[in-house]
Amino acid sequence: MEQTEISKIGEFGLIDRITAGIEHVNASTVKGVGDDAAELSYPDTEVLVSSDLLLEGVHFDLTYVPLKHLGYKAAVVNFSDICAMNGTPRQITVSLGISKRFTVEHIEALYAGIRLACEIYGVDLVGGDTTASRQGLVISITCIGDAPKGKVVYRDGAKDTDLICVSGDLGSAYMGLQLLEREKIASAGSKEFIPKFEGKEYLVERQLKPEARKDIVRELADAGIQPTSMMDISDGLSSELLHICKASHCGCRIYEDRIPIDYQTAVMAEELGMNLVTAALNGGEDYELLFTVPLHAHDEITKLKGIKVIGHITKEDLGCAMITRDGAEMPLRAQGFNHMSEE
Repeated sequence: MEQTEISKIGEFGLIDRITAGIEHVNASTVKGVGDDAAELSYPDTEVLVSSDLLLEGVHFDLTYVPLKHLGYKAAVVNFSDICAMNGTPRQITVSLGISKRFTVEHIEALYAGIRLACEIYGVDLVGGDTTASRQGLVISITCIGDAPKGKVVYRDGAKDTDLICVSGDLGSAYMGLQLLEREKIASAGSKEFIPKFEGKEYLVERQLKPEARKDIVRELADAGIQPTSMMDISDGLSSELLHICKASHCGCRIYEDRIPIDYQTAVMAEELGMNLVTAALNGGEDYELLFTVPLHAHDEITKLKGIKVIGHITKEDLGCAMITRDGAEMPLRAQGFNHMSEE
């Protein structure tokens, strides 16, 4: 397909191309793309705002990440932050730093993914900005959402004896990343290389096309269950659970045999000679929900599909630990992705 240099149509021409035909689905969106600022109206709910910055070479590798998938993921990880507050994402703004190697068609592919995510999750794209980047691609997204008054869930509400719950399965996105990196290395210098993803498609999808668990927020609300604390799992179960315990001034015990792990994740870990539980605890990018509920909600929470009770909150002086399959206590440590590390 013929590629068009962005300089040929200019910044405003590019904006017109990637925002054409946008329609709004949320009543809280009064005015979106086309003015100096978007106008939103939230008269009766709590407003939630989250921002995320993605840098090429740090957060994504375009060697194996298609631009449409990247756009979808960039939007969804922001939706996930709103869901992690027990809210519903409503609007996003998207700002891009674009280097000269990207064409109009590249940016259209990126926006196709963003707009697909917005369509699926019922989110309005209401503004943003584009500018030149000296190196690579920079994506900055701000997401606005809402929650009914009194229903926002924070990190600091966990109480002694609360149950610790997670949605979905853990470690699969990390194993998907290991698989993609392995095939990238194997393909070096070969134009005819065909990556080997057979039987591990789920892992690749979990890394390239994660989903925000808006469905779990709705499921909990329908069941009348109000979490006492909640986060999404972006940097790994251990890291997120320690955040909750620190904010809530409590300890925790989780159980190794209760951590939900998909079969493909287990197979991949064995192939790579990696510790499966370590991957589940510290891998990150699963974007599942980690939350606590009162002990009296045990019977109701265990009836819900896609949610598993993995432990309980304790008093702060007992610390944070995992009970292994042989009954030993292993202290939890934050070993997930550190955005400010030197590595």
